[in-house]
Amino acid sequence: MKTNANCIRHLCTLVALLAAAGGAYAHEYSAGSLKIGHPWSRATPGGAKVAGGYVSVTNTGSEPDRLIGGAFDQAAEVEVHSMTMENGVMKMAPVEGGLVIKPAATVTLGPGGYHLMFMGLKAPLKQGEMIKGTLTFEKAGVVPVEFLIEGIAAKGTSADHGGHDHAR
Repeated sequence: MKTNANCIRHLCTLVALLAAAGGAYAHEYSAGSLKIGHPWSRATPGGAKVAGGYVSVTNTGSEPDRLIGGAFDQAAEVEVHSMTMENGVMKMAPVEGGLVIKPAATVTLGPGGYHLMFMGLKAPLKQGEMIKGTLTFEKAGVVPVEFLIEGIAAKGTSADHGGHDHAR
């Protein structure tokens, strides 16, 4: 009987350690009726002064909210931007008034579309880093998040690395 108790204790310790190790990449957040999934960015080459930030936001409530900005520990400034192609020319511009997240809708910020523009990078972003930041919403307020830095050519297809929920 004592051996079984020891085995169970060791198994519980192992499960706790694995959960803690995997938790670095599991990052979903909640703020009121908003569910924020997998904030990430790409690694950058040395000397880069800008980078894009990507995330999905789902509104489970009955009222719209707006993503109006944020902060990123490795950048001087963060803006919500759109990217469009006009006559074969890529154009980026700030989203005036913020990006609306309608009730029962998910808005995905990703490469080639809406994104966060990290301007004035303080250092290159390195794959595997978790960098603190915030997302600022008109109603939900300021939400602390961490951005996982993925590979320099990442397209956003590396699935959310878990389902841990950081409730606010």
